[in-house]
Amino acid sequence: MSGTAGLPPSVVAMLGVRQYEETAEFPVERGYIWNTCAAVQNDNPLYWDDAVAAEITGGPIAPPTTLSLWMRPHYWSPGHEGERLALRLHFDMKAVFDLPEAIIGDNTLVFHEPVRPGDVISHAQVLRSVSDVKTLHLGTGRWWNIDVEYWNQRGETVGVESYAGFGYRKPGQ
Repeated sequence: MSGTAGLPPSVVAMLGVRQYEETAEFPVERGYIWNTCAAVQNDNPLYWDDAVAAEITGGPIAPPTTLSLWMRPHYWSPGHEGERLALRLHFDMKAVFDLPEAIIGDNTLVFHEPVRPGDVISHAQVLRSVSDVKTLHLGTGRWWNIDVEYWNQRGETVGVESYAGFGYRKPGQ
C-alpha cells in the first residue's frame, strides 16, 4: 500500500476518519439468530439452549459471524429514498477513481464483546489505506482497505471487520 502521494485530496481527507456512522434500524433479535443458524444448519446449543448460553456466556448471544448482519440496511424502509448500500465507502472509492468493477479480496473479523439479543448495534466505516495503481489479471485499478467498527448501545466495541477491496477496469474498458 502506498502513502498519500498521488491520491486525490478528498481521499487523503478520508483516511483514518469515521464515515457513515449509523445505528441499526432494529435491535438484535432471536428470530434473526435462529434463522441464520437454521440456514447454515448450525446446531450449536449456545444459540438454541438458554441454559447452555447462561452457563457459557452469561446468557444468549448472537453467533459472532452474524456481526455484519446488523449493518445491512433493509432494501426499503419508511422515510428512506434511493438505493441503500452496506459498505458505502467501498462504492465511494469506485466512484472517486472511476473504477466500474470491484471485488472484495479479503475479509477479516476481530470479535470483542458478544452481541446479545436486545443490543442495538452501531457502526462506522474507516478508510485505512489506498494503494498505488496496480495491474492484475482482472484489470487495472487500486486496492483499498476499509474497517467497519461495531459497538453496542453501551459504547462497547463488539467487533471490527476489515475489507480489502480492489476496484478496477477490465482490459480494453
